[in-house]
Amino acid sequence: MARYTGPVCKLCRREGEKLFLKGTRCSTSKCAFERKGYFPGQHGKNSRLKLSDYGKQLREKQKLRRVYGLLEAQFRLYFERAERMRGITGENLLVLLESRLDNVVYRLGLAASRNAARQLVLHRHFFVNDGLVDIPSYQVKPGDTIQVKDKSRKKDVFHSSLRRTKDSRMLPWLDLDKAKLSGRFVESPKREEIPVHIDESMIVELYSK
Repeated sequence: MARYTGPVCKLCRREGEKLFLKGTRCSTSKCAFERKGYFPGQHGKNSRLKLSDYGKQLREKQKLRRVYGLLEAQFRLYFERAERMRGITGENLLVLLESRLDNVVYRLGLAASRNAARQLVLHRHFFVNDGLVDIPSYQVKPGDTIQVKDKSRKKDVFHSSLRRTKDSRMLPWLDLDKAKLSGRFVESPKREEIPVHIDESMIVELYSK
């Protein structure tokens, strides 16, 4: 399964903002973005980029795809699927990305980052509606229940992640049961409920050219 394997902190620096790709490390003084808040590369400190409209659209697309850990071909497939759906294409795209199993696991607080959630899913630690699922891109549907399988319940990776999760931060379309290490995808999220700072209309404009 293809995925980005390079230094993820450079991705945050390139986009000029924290993408929280390393989980809790991003909230500490060890965060590379805090220590080197400039573009990567030899001339990063002196970069004075004035982006064209196309450049701004490209940066929004790159940022969104990096937040969810997708390669270009994967991201394009999601966009094409969003176009075929009823409703606003940009919002459809975000809902599809939020419905990925690895993202739902991360949003529930069962993993420290999306990358960690991806690995946990691949290592077969989760059931969806009593069926084992090891595909990170699996589309979770409203009403689905995601649960850590019994043999994995004692692993500290889940408990340490949940200790850092505050109930007040739980998103309205998710329901978490910490005691059972399970959660429910209550409904598809609305755009205003998705905490991703992206102008998705720019991505639609980019792909419409």
